[in-house]
Formats: sequence, structure tokens, C-alpha cells
Amino acid sequence: MILLNPVVISVIVMIGLCLINLNIVLALLLAALAGGLAAGMSIPATMGVLISGMGGNAETALAYFLLGTFAIAINKTGLASIACKKIASMVGEHKIMLMFLIALIACISGTVIPVHIAFIPILIPPLLFLFNNLKVDRRQVACALAFGLKCPYITLPIGYGLIFQGIIAAEMGRNGMEIAKGSVPAYTWVIGIGMIIGLLIAVFISYNRPRHYEDKPIIGGSAEDMPSTFTKTHYLTMVAIIAAFAAQLWSGSMPLGALVALLVMIVTGVLKFKDIDESFLGGLEIMGLIAFVMLIAAGYGTVLRETKSVEHLVNSVVSLVGGSKFWGAFLMLAVGLLVTMGIGTSFGTVPVIAAIYCPLAMQLGFSVGATACLIAAAGALGDAGSPASDTTLGPTAGLNADGQHNHIWDTCVPTFLHYNIPIFIAAMVGALVLY
Repeated sequence: MILLNPVVISVIVMIGLCLINLNIVLALLLAALAGGLAAGMSIPATMGVLISGMGGNAETALAYFLLGTFAIAINKTGLASIACKKIASMVGEHKIMLMFLIALIACISGTVIPVHIAFIPILIPPLLFLFNNLKVDRRQVACALAFGLKCPYITLPIGYGLIFQGIIAAEMGRNGMEIAKGSVPAYTWVIGIGMIIGLLIAVFISYNRPRHYEDKPIIGGSAEDMPSTFTKTHYLTMVAIIAAFAAQLWSGSMPLGALVALLVMIVTGVLKFKDIDESFLGGLEIMGLIAFVMLIAAGYGTVLRETKSVEHLVNSVVSLVGGSKFWGAFLMLAVGLLVTMGIGTSFGTVPVIAAIYCPLAMQLGFSVGATACLIAAAGALGDAGSPASDTTLGPTAGLNADGQHNHIWDTCVPTFLHYNIPIFIAAMVGALVLY
């Protein structure tokens, strides 16, 4: 029975514990134990697998910590404050314009300048005062950020999109359905349309009403009482930012990019020796929990894979659908949602599900294009809304810099509702009607 599958049990436990506001680390640990026990693994064995798997996100966790430190160092110079004042003067009282600008910046972070979430702890905390003045509902901001972090790599063959779509093409080819990497966007654009609809609903309907927040101190400084004109320090800080981007693009390593930027700031005197410890402690405070959650999430994903239950779950779906295309597509997407909610990464989900989905799709008579659409959507479903995903952890790290933004109720639930539902519907339309 599908409901007794260890993956299903584990994800339900994780979601349930998160919804009652249990600490995300405890929720992931208990969900991992539940999945392991349901699969017949002992508690020591489950913990051993979890700990051994934590290294899977070690680079990401280190990047989060160093980027947090970099953000604190930038805030000390006042450069982020100047940028925020420029944004404030540009948007005025137009909250809607501000939301679309934030979504655009997030889109750029995964395409033109592929830094992913690196910009969030730098840009968003100083903007909190502007959000407060405009009475912006931060759930609206979370949805705008999640859109920009997610939609481009699903639909555009640029930046992270090249990686994601390359994985889809490679895994489909490995499992008997050949498709060129460059052809994948021709079948995933409908998913992007679904996400655009979700963004519009979030911005114009769900969270457009005023919401009041207090002006509380922000970790690493505030956007107030900072210079409004550029000085030598600010230009040197911009050099450090460019160095971070260049190092990341050259090496493909976010931690190296952040480290290079910090070294540039230290060598040029922007970050004083006496302030280094304070900046690192601030970075740990603002991003440390997020970094640790990413480590636990990697271990949790490893536990789910080691149970060998993902394959059983997908096989159970095969036995249920019979020859129905509709139910085949529906259940493939539902399984993708469950798996990605647990593993927390779209990129890591695709290889797991493609091996089973391709033969099933061929058996049900789905075209190559419809299969690509289903696999992309199944991999992407759950990423927006998963407590362990950087699509949700990144926005929370910025929006909770003053302690007034809840990770589950203010980021995960809004992004889950506004993106996973439209993606699900769009993929069904794509697979059954368009392709």
C-alpha cells in the first residue's frame, strides 16, 4: 500500500512536525528516523546513514556561512544601504513594482549572474525597513524570491537551467528516450506559465493587503544612518563583489567566491582585522542555522534513498494506473512532489525518478516531449515549499533578519500553495493536451 511506503510516511511526518512549528532540524531528524524505521532499518543504522550523507551538502553549507559573513561585511560598509535607497527612490510607493523588481533580481541570480541565493542575505535585510514602511506582506516577497529562484532553471537554457535541463536530457537518454538538451525548454515552458500565474495570484490577490511589522534591529546593522553617496570604501566593496562573481563563475564554487571576496575586503582594508571576528559571528548568526539545515537535509535525502523505497513507490504507481494516461501523469507528479519535498532538491530528484518514469511513459504512450514535461515538473514539484530546500531557506534567511518571519508559515506554505498547484496543473495540461 502506497500510504505505508517509508518515503510517504517520512514526508508526512516531516510536513506534520513542521506545520506545528517544531524546529526544522528536529523535524528532519525525526522524519529520517520514521523513514528508516518504516523501511526496517535500526535507529543506529538510520543515524549512521544520515550522518554519512550530510557531506552531500557540505559545499552548500559552507557557502551559506561564508556568504552570510560576506553580507555582514558589506552591510558594515553601507553599500547595501545605498543600493536599497536607490531601489526605494525608484519604486516610490509602488509595492507591486517592488515585488516584480525583486523577482527580476532573483531571476538574474540564476541566469545572467548565476550566484543563486547569494544575493539574498546581502540585499534583503537592508530592504526590511522599506518593506515595513510600505506595509509589505513578507509572504509576498517570499513568493517573488521563490519565483525568481525556481522558474528560470525550469524554462530557460541559461545558467542553472543548462544544468537542470542537461540532467533531464541525460537521464532520459540513459533510459531509452533520446532528447536533445536544447529541446527541453520547448516542453517545459508551460510549467513556467503556471508559475507566472502563481506569482500574479500571490502579488495581486493573496498578499496584497497591508501587513504591519515593527522596525527591529537587523543582524549586521540597519539601513538607517548610512551614507547616501559612494566613497572609496564602497568602490572597493564593489570590487570584492565582482571578484566573488568572477571566482564563482571561473571555479563553479560558491564558497571559493565568497572566500575570495572576503580576502579582497581584508587586503584592501575595507574589512578591518578587528572586525573580522564580529563579521564571522554575524555570518554564523544570520546563516548558520540555514547552513546546518542543509547538512541535515542532505543526510535526510540519503536516508530516503537508502531505504530503496523510492523505486517501490514508483513501481506501486505503475501497478495502479493501468493504461490510463491521466492517472499515470497524475500519480507521477504526485510521487515527484513527495520525493522532492523529502529530498529538498529538484536536481537530485530527476535521476531518481527518470529511471522508472521513462519506461512507464513509453508503456502509457506518452511522447518524448510529454515525458520531458512530466519529469521536469515532477522534479520541480515540492522544491518550492519544502522546508529543506534552498528555494525556501534562502528567502527566510533574508526576511527573518529581524526575527519577524516564520520559515514554515511565511515562506514554505505560501510558496507551496502558489507554485506547486499551478505547476501540477500546467504539467497535466502539457502532458495530456499539448505534447
